Formats: sequence, C-alpha cells, structure tokens
Amino acid sequence: MKHIAAIFKFLKGRWSTIITFIITNLLSVIFSMISLAMLVPFLNLLFGKDELVTVNPGWQWSQAGIGAYFKYWMSSIVISHQNNKMWALGFICISVFVAIVLKNLFLFYSRYILHPLRNNIIRNMRSDLFNKLLYLPIGYFTNERKGDIMSRFTNDIKEVEESIISTMDLLFSVPFTVLFYIVVMMSLSVKLCIFLLILLPIAGFLIGRMSKKLKSQSTDNSLRIGTLLSILDETLGGLRIIKAFGAEKMQELKFVKENNYLNKLNNAIALRREAASPLSETLAIIVLCVILWFGGKLVLEHQEIDGGTFILFILIFTQLIDPLKKLSQIFYNIQKGSASLERVENILNAHDTVQEAANPLPLKSFEKKIEFKNVDFNYGSYNILKNINFEINKGKTVAIVGASGSGKSTMVDLIPRFHDVTSGSIVLDGQDIKAYTIKDVRALFGVVSQEPILFNDTIANNIALGSNIAMSESEIENAAKVANAHKFIANKPEGYQTNIGDRGSKLSGGEKQRLTIARAVLKNPPILILDEATSSLDTESEKLVQDAIDNIMQNRTCIIIAHRLSTVKNADKIIVLDKGEIIEEGTHETLIARQGQYYKLVQLQQLN
Repeated sequence: MKHIAAIFKFLKGRWSTIITFIITNLLSVIFSMISLAMLVPFLNLLFGKDELVTVNPGWQWSQAGIGAYFKYWMSSIVISHQNNKMWALGFICISVFVAIVLKNLFLFYSRYILHPLRNNIIRNMRSDLFNKLLYLPIGYFTNERKGDIMSRFTNDIKEVEESIISTMDLLFSVPFTVLFYIVVMMSLSVKLCIFLLILLPIAGFLIGRMSKKLKSQSTDNSLRIGTLLSILDETLGGLRIIKAFGAEKMQELKFVKENNYLNKLNNAIALRREAASPLSETLAIIVLCVILWFGGKLVLEHQEIDGGTFILFILIFTQLIDPLKKLSQIFYNIQKGSASLERVENILNAHDTVQEAANPLPLKSFEKKIEFKNVDFNYGSYNILKNINFEINKGKTVAIVGASGSGKSTMVDLIPRFHDVTSGSIVLDGQDIKAYTIKDVRALFGVVSQEPILFNDTIANNIALGSNIAMSESEIENAAKVANAHKFIANKPEGYQTNIGDRGSKLSGGEKQRLTIARAVLKNPPILILDEATSSLDTESEKLVQDAIDNIMQNRTCIIIAHRLSTVKNADKIIVLDKGEIIEEGTHETLIARQGQYYKLVQLQQLN
C-alpha cells in the first residue's frame, strides 16, 4: 500500500477537482437515500398504516423530529388533494424518479471528472518514465532486459491505471458512501447498526485473506510478460540467424514455455480476482440474513422498532451491498496495481550515477586537450579500467587498440560522460569534465559506432537527428555528399524523404554507416569518436565509408577505436589496452620498433 502513496505526487494542483469528485459522489448517495427514505413512510400513510398528521410539529435536528416533519409534509400533500390517493401515489412516483435521475446525473459527473484525472496521471507517469530512461546512464541498461522495460511501459502502466481508479474510489468515494449509509442506519436503529458493524469486519477479514497473495502473483506476471517481450524482440532482431541455423523450433519451445506459464499464472490471478465479487456478495447476503433474523426479533418480540423503519433499514443495507462488493474489488485492484507501481517506481527512483554539478560551468568550445589522470572505472565489483593516464591534444588523432574486452569502448565512453569515472579524473581544457554541463560536454562530440543506430523515419530526419535548429535541405544534402551518401540517396524513389524502416532495414550495411557519418558531419563536432566504424562492412562498402571518414576527420580531433589496424597506421598516437591497462603508447612506427604487444597484433593481421 505504501507505493500507492506515490500517486499523490501526480495529484498536485488538482485538489479542487478531487473535492468536486467527492461532492458529486455524496450528492449521488444523498439522492439515492432520498428516493428510499420517501418510499416507506409515504406508503404507510397512503395505505392507512399511519395516521395523517395535520399539526405542524416544527423542524428539529433529530431522527424523531425529522421523521415527524416529513410525515406532516407528506400528509399535507395527501390532504391538499382531498385525500386523492392516486394523485398522491403519482406524486411519489415522480419524486422517486426525479431523485433517481439526479442520483445518476451526479454519479455520471463524478465519473466524468475521474477519468480525465486518471488519464492525466497516466500521461504524466509515462512521460516521467520515458524521460528517466532517456537520462539514465548507459550502464543502467547492462543488466536490464529490453522486454522487461517495455512491459513496464505497457502492462504495468495499464495495471497502475486500473489501480488509480480503485485508489480514488477507496479514498474519495466508497468510504464516504459507506459512512453515509451507516450514519443513516445508525439513526434508524443503533442496536441493528452495531450488530452490523460487528459482522462486517469479519467479512472484510475473509476477503483480505484471499487477496494477500495477489501482489506476488502480479509481480511474477509482469516479469513473465517482460521475458516474453524480450524473446519476441530477440526473435525479430535475429530472424535471419534463427533461420540460417534452423533454430525455429528452439525459439518456439522457449516462447511456448513462457507463454504457457503466463497463461497458468493469469488464470490463477483471474480466479482470485473474480472470486472477490461473488465472495463479498455471498458474505453480504449472509450478513443480511442475520440482520433479518435479529431485526425481525426486535420488531416482533421486543417491539423496539416498527416494521416500516425495519424495512427502510433493510432497503438501505441492500444499497450498501454494492459499495461493499466494490470495496473488495478495489482491494484486489490495488494489490495488483501496487506490484506494477513498484516496478515502475524502480525505474523512476533509479540512481543516476552521472550527475550534473551543483553550479555547472558552460562549455562553448574545445581549445587545448583532454587528459586522463589516474582513471579507474568499476562496474559493480568488476574493475574494468585501471590507472589510465594519457592526453588527447586538439587537432590530433588518437587510436585505441587491443583485444576484445580490454576496455576500449568503456574508456572512450567516459569522455562524453556516458559513464563517470570511479576514481581519478578526466580534465578538459584544465577543468574536470564533471564541472561542465553534461549537455555542453556532449555537444563537442560526434559518434560513429560499429553498429549504425538509425530510426524508423526518413533519411533526412535521421541525418538531422539531434539538431537544435531546423536544418535546410541543402545543409543535409551537403553533409550526405561529404559522407559519400548523396548518390545512393538520390537514387531512392523519394530521395531524402524515403523511410528507411525499422533500424534502417531497407538499407545495406554500407548505406546505413554512411548515413551515421552524414549525421556526424551535419553536427560538425570538434571531436569525433569512431568506434569500429568499418569493421562489419564488405570491401567495397568499407572503401566508400573509409573515404567518408577521411573527409570528416580533416581538421578535427579524432578518437578511433579499431580492430583493423590498417585504419590507425596514420594516427598521431596509438594506445594499446590490455585487461583495462595501458601497456603501450606511441606512433605506429615507434610501436613496431619496440616489437611489443602492438607489433604482435600487427603480425597477426599481416600488416608488416
């Protein structure tokens, strides 16, 4: 239940709406009560069970006083029409009809208020969740399944949406309704009402016992949906490999296993959830039967209340059954929604390890150099980089080489603050990089990665990604020309407005990579990071991409991560990493002359 309190932060500034919601609910209950309260005493007068009251007793704020005045008012209606009982019966029917119409109008208006409120909360929650994911450091997603994150956006948000309605009802609707009915019943018969209040907690306890396990089942359900979405995402992304290796059956079995478990779990949740309403209704009928027996005894044997009052008490109690049934369903929904809200909050409350400085400095340009000073980086308990020290001077090209898993990409990711160092510092133009605004630091860099990251959009929009100002067609075209991409784009049916499909699926590998280079050209960054930009291309595509890279590297500071050492021979400095440590540093010629690790790598690639 503590997680439901998190919803209140989304209710800020909406208390006038909530108060209106409470008032309209109460008015709905009051008009429902009026329609019942008028019926029994009026019928008693009409059919001669009670004497007509001709003397005004005056208004008094008590049960007896209100009842006496009400009888006088109804008697006046009968007498004023020469005891025409059919006219009086018609009047009471119209009165009951009007009261019921007003009840339902106020009930509709309360729902009309509630649903936009709920939808606004969900909209804000989705936005907060998406924004949090955008700004969490890359390291957060290392141990997170994409499908599980997608499940939080879809299934968990849906459960929270249902839980919000239940929470609003629990806090601002049902309690007031139940309390109002109980107060009225207390005014009719204290004994009967106390007897009822003894029985209701027993029924509530039994319902609570049934809903106890629902939260853990709901958490498991959300996790399983996340696993299922992950399998689907992996299957769609790796369909070519699955078919090539004949792994269709293996993927099918994996999916079927999870799907069957989810089906079994959903059935268990549905059974427990659907049992709430019939169970609460059955318990309510048992309570009603006990009340009928006890109340009948008070009427027939002890004559403590009259028959009309007892009938009115029973009628009001029957109106109480629906809110009590609703209350049990609300508890089930809240238990289920609480589990989902907890999963959403795990992301919203995730610790962002890359924090903006309290008073960050602006950074307009890169003037001198970047320095790594005694840098260590750990992921959890695993030490990835150890005591890294080197410099990157403006206008120079620095290449980072080493075996897979040596920490090359991690080391470069520290510079634009995709991660932050565990110890030591990275200094940019004499100032620790953490002192600058994160946005200004990242504005200095253009990144071309090994896997081209493209979006299901037009070619023009993919090239102009992240541009703070609207780019003209000519600027986008010039960037594509520098990246050797203009020719193939011009041959597309819709040119720069061609949609490239999911992750650029309508393009070849070389075409994708040249678009990412065009994106970097358009940004025109002072520092360029090339992370294995040609390693996955065929010879012809590699030549075109390499020419594009040579164009973009002119007059820039460049950081190159490479397995193919042919691409780094002309670098001003080559840094050799091994198991997270710098073991060699120098130009191609000096490192070859040392005949160390770099020399061995070159020999392996037959470049000597």
